[in-house]
Amino acid sequence: MTSSNPRKIRLAIFGSGGGSNAEAIIQHFKGHSDIEVALIVSNRKNAFILERAKNHNIPRLKINRTAFYEEEEVILQLQSLRIDWIILAGFLWLIPKNLIDYFPSKIINIHPALLPKYGGPGMYGKHVHAAVHAAGEKESGMTVHYVNENYDEGAIINQFKTDLNPSDSPEDIATKVLKLEHAHYPEVIEQTIMNAQGK
Repeated sequence: MTSSNPRKIRLAIFGSGGGSNAEAIIQHFKGHSDIEVALIVSNRKNAFILERAKNHNIPRLKINRTAFYEEEEVILQLQSLRIDWIILAGFLWLIPKNLIDYFPSKIINIHPALLPKYGGPGMYGKHVHAAVHAAGEKESGMTVHYVNENYDEGAIINQFKTDLNPSDSPEDIATKVLKLEHAHYPEVIEQTIMNAQGK
């Protein structure tokens, strides 16, 4: 007998830090009829994102550089947990080709600026906001994009903007952008996945 309810689409969230975006995503998909957060992955054993996973009873996976770049171990782990999509939320390592090939157009990242500006190697977190501040930009924002083999160069899915004031510090910019991220990243993930499913 086949089940009348197909299994949910399973997400793995990859992060290297505090995981506030991961928290927003977890909360967004709690009780969702089609999508669930099934795994949290981090390359840092003390990253608070792993505590968030523990708090929500979500399986955790700590990875090292050798397993990620030179072996198939991470893909095998994702296979065993039937992961369908990878969501990057403050994950600082470049995604290797074998993972991109295994999840074609199913790896999504968020960047705290309006790409293609202020992207690329080394442009993450406070470094992005400092660069935006130094350039005297009148606006900033966040970009959701697919992941390819280069930092921040995958096709853009959506962007959201916020106005900046001349008096805004890099920390003020960071606060404004993070508010956008929490408000919009989970819903963009949902829309992207549901569109891919033809729903």
